[in-house]
Order: sequence, then C-alpha cells, then structure tokens
Amino acid sequence: MTNNSGKSKKRALGRGLEAILQSPDTDITSADISGNYVAGAIAEIELDKIEANPFQPRTDFDDMALRELAASIKNQGVIQPVTVRKLGFDRYQLISGERRLRATKLAGIETIPVFIRVANDEQMLEMALIENIHRENLNAVEVAISYQRLIDECQLTQEQLSERVGKSRSTITNFLRLLKLPPEVQIALRDGHITMGHARALINLEDDANQLMILQQMIEEELNVRQVEAIVRNINNPPAAKAKTKTQKEYVPQHFKNQAQHLAQKLNARVEVKRAQSGKGSILLSFADDADFDRLVSLIAND
Repeated sequence: MTNNSGKSKKRALGRGLEAILQSPDTDITSADISGNYVAGAIAEIELDKIEANPFQPRTDFDDMALRELAASIKNQGVIQPVTVRKLGFDRYQLISGERRLRATKLAGIETIPVFIRVANDEQMLEMALIENIHRENLNAVEVAISYQRLIDECQLTQEQLSERVGKSRSTITNFLRLLKLPPEVQIALRDGHITMGHARALINLEDDANQLMILQQMIEEELNVRQVEAIVRNINNPPAAKAKTKTQKEYVPQHFKNQAQHLAQKLNARVEVKRAQSGKGSILLSFADDADFDRLVSLIAND
C-alpha cells in the first residue's frame, strides 16, 4: 500500500502543471457548491482574499485621482473587472487593476468583480507591465523602463515585444534609447520639464556634458524641439571653417616667377604675380610713397 501510494504521488508530481491544476488541494480548476470559483470565471470576490501583485511596476498613485475613482465606484460600482490569478482554495493574487482595487477599498466596498486566470510569475510580470504601458498618463521614461523590463525579465525580443504591446519596433527602439540619457535628463522628462521630442534630440549627442548643458539651456530659455535640434546639429556638424583658398602663387608657372624677379630687379620694386588656373591674373607693384609711385610710372612709361 505504501509503495503504491508513493508511486501514485510520484506520477502526480511528474505530470507537472497539469497535476497542480487538477489537485483538489489547490482548487485552481475545480469548483464546488460552496461558491468558490474556477480559472476563467468572472466572479465577485472579497477584497481580503486578494493579495497584492508583487510584480506591480507602478509605485505612484495620485491620491486625488483615487478619491475621484472611489466616489465613482461608490455610485456606479466597478465597471471593468480586475484580473487575478488563483493561488489556492479561495486565495487570489492581483495581476492587473491595482488602482481599481485601491479605490474600491477606499470606497468602503468589500467585494470587487474579478476575471480569474492561471498565470505563472513570468506571465504575471508580463501582464502587469503591459497593462502599465497602456495607461494614458504614463510618462515616456516609465514606458521605456517597462519595455526594458519586458525584454530583460520576460526574455522578449524587440520584435516579440512589438507584437505584445501593439507598437511598431521603431517606436519601441525610440523609447528604449531614452534610457541611455543621463539621469538628469530622464528626471526632467519624467517630471514634464521637457518633452520626448526634446529628449530624442539630445540622444544624438554622444557627450553627457553637452547633453546637460543643452538641458539647462532649453529649460531656462524654454526652447522648442526644433531649436534644440538645431543646436545639436551645430555641435555634431560645426560649420566648416572656410577652406583657405590656395594662393595664386600656387598656380604661377616657374617662368612667370622668373620674369617677375627680373622685373623687380629692373624696377627696384617688389613685384608679385597672381594667376588663376584659368590663366587670368595680375601683376602687383609695391611702392614706398608717392615719389616712388611716380618713379615707377616714369620707368614703365619710358621703357
């Protein structure tokens, strides 16, 4: 008897998740007449039977918004059920909907409508993060952090993440790049001092010092995104210093130089020949004063 029992237990454990789901000890998939609910059901559950979600990515809840939601729930009830997973007999853990759960408690209501499902820890985290991403008031940094957690902790590729959250891969990449910015820039974005457009412009700068310098400038001067983009372009591609035009001497043939030297000796004056590649040019005579000018004119005229 003992051996057979041991073998049965071993076989049950070997079946893994299926065995757990069918076990009457956990009551995850079975219901009885006492009013307990199965996975896949929508039910009204007492709040004290629902544990908090340990994977909840959201940490800040606006008190005023919670009070307003509580007032609405008190008058109209919870319109959208929260999602929970069944842990065991009459024990549940919140997957998503913590704001609704908190507001229901605040309203003094003892039960809440729930959708019950089976989920492992990784699925719990993934569902919580995805719900978090779709909140309307989530700032860009929070979205970026949630994307990165889904990639790191749920081992998703950007392509898989794109499918999960219904966003293009390029959109996800743009959010993830925000996490490469200095903490000061991320905080300014999180707190609404700058927009995502401002932050994306700064990403194109490799130097943190330049990013922080422009951050301060954009806040102090209330620069718009285009102005910031222009500043970044000027830093990355400074206006090229005008290339020094090659002096005309570089195009002067040697026999021109010889003739200029001969003329300088004959006139006892400095002679400079300039010649463009096209062949056009000029001869420059230098004189010391008015008298020297008259002397040169006289020599040239009488030659």
